[in-house]
Amino acid sequence: MNNQQQKIVVLNQKSMGVSFLLTFFFGPLGMFYSTVLGGVVMLVVSVFVFIVTIGLGTLLTWPICIIWAAIATSSHNKRAINSINNY
Repeated sequence: MNNQQQKIVVLNQKSMGVSFLLTFFFGPLGMFYSTVLGGVVMLVVSVFVFIVTIGLGTLLTWPICIIWAAIATSSHNKRAINSINNY
Protein backbone atom coordinates (compact mmCIF):
# COMPACT_ATOMS: atom_id res chain seq x y z
CA MET A 1 0.00 0.00 0.00
CA ASN A 2 1.27 3.49 -0.88
CA ASN A 3 0.88 5.88 2.06
CA GLN A 4 1.88 9.21 0.54
CA GLN A 5 0.71 12.31 2.31
CA GLN A 6 -0.40 15.35 0.46
CA LYS A 7 1.37 18.49 1.62
CA ILE A 8 -0.09 21.95 1.38
CA VAL A 9 2.51 24.68 1.53
CA VAL A 10 1.68 28.33 2.05
CA LEU A 11 4.46 30.50 0.67
CA ASN A 12 4.85 34.06 1.89
CA GLN A 13 6.72 35.89 -0.85
CA LYS A 14 7.25 39.62 -1.07
CA SER A 15 6.47 41.55 -4.21
CA MET A 16 9.43 43.13 -5.98
CA GLY A 17 7.14 45.79 -7.46
CA VAL A 18 5.73 46.81 -4.10
CA SER A 19 9.23 46.84 -2.63
CA PHE A 20 10.46 49.10 -5.43
CA LEU A 21 7.52 51.50 -5.25
CA LEU A 22 7.60 51.85 -1.47
CA THR A 23 11.33 52.52 -1.47
CA PHE A 24 11.15 54.82 -4.49
CA PHE A 25 8.51 57.02 -2.88
CA PHE A 26 9.43 56.72 0.81
CA GLY A 27 13.16 55.90 0.75
CA PRO A 28 14.39 54.29 3.95
CA LEU A 29 10.87 54.07 5.36
CA GLY A 30 9.83 52.00 2.35
CA MET A 31 12.63 49.55 3.11
CA PHE A 32 10.75 48.32 6.17
CA TYR A 33 8.60 46.21 3.79
CA SER A 34 11.59 44.24 2.57
CA THR A 35 14.11 44.46 5.41
CA VAL A 36 13.57 45.92 8.86
CA LEU A 37 17.25 46.00 9.77
CA GLY A 38 18.10 47.66 6.45
CA GLY A 39 15.35 50.19 7.00
CA VAL A 40 16.68 51.13 10.41
CA VAL A 41 20.27 51.35 9.18
CA MET A 42 19.42 53.45 6.14
CA LEU A 43 17.06 55.68 8.10
CA VAL A 44 19.86 56.57 10.52
CA VAL A 45 22.42 56.95 7.72
CA SER A 46 20.05 59.00 5.55
CA VAL A 47 19.16 61.41 8.35
CA PHE A 48 22.84 61.88 9.21
CA VAL A 49 23.83 62.38 5.56
CA PHE A 50 20.87 64.70 4.98
CA ILE A 51 21.92 66.94 7.87
CA VAL A 52 25.63 66.96 6.97
CA THR A 53 25.09 67.65 3.25
CA ILE A 54 22.05 69.93 3.64
CA GLY A 55 19.92 67.44 1.73
CA LEU A 56 22.19 66.77 -1.25
CA GLY A 57 23.28 63.41 0.17
CA THR A 58 19.77 62.13 -0.49
CA LEU A 59 20.77 61.85 -4.16
CA LEU A 60 23.18 59.13 -3.06
CA THR A 61 21.30 57.41 -0.22
CA TRP A 62 17.93 57.12 -1.99
CA PRO A 63 19.20 54.89 -4.85
CA ILE A 64 21.15 52.82 -2.32
CA CYS A 65 17.89 52.24 -0.45
CA ILE A 66 16.13 51.12 -3.63
CA ILE A 67 18.91 48.69 -4.57
CA TRP A 68 19.16 47.30 -1.03
CA ALA A 69 15.40 46.78 -0.87
CA ALA A 70 15.40 44.91 -4.19
CA ILE A 71 18.24 42.65 -3.06
CA ALA A 72 16.56 42.01 0.30
CA THR A 73 13.25 41.14 -1.38
CA SER A 74 14.95 38.76 -3.79
CA SER A 75 16.88 37.16 -0.95
CA HIS A 76 13.73 36.73 1.14
CA ASN A 77 11.90 35.05 -1.74
CA LYS A 78 14.82 32.70 -2.44
CA ARG A 79 14.99 31.70 1.23
CA ALA A 80 11.25 31.03 1.27
CA ILE A 81 11.47 28.79 -1.81
CA ASN A 82 14.56 26.97 -0.45
CA SER A 83 12.82 26.31 2.85
CA ILE A 84 10.01 24.56 0.98
CA ASN A 85 12.44 22.51 -1.09
CA ASN A 86 14.25 21.42 2.08
CA TYR A 87 11.02 20.47 3.82
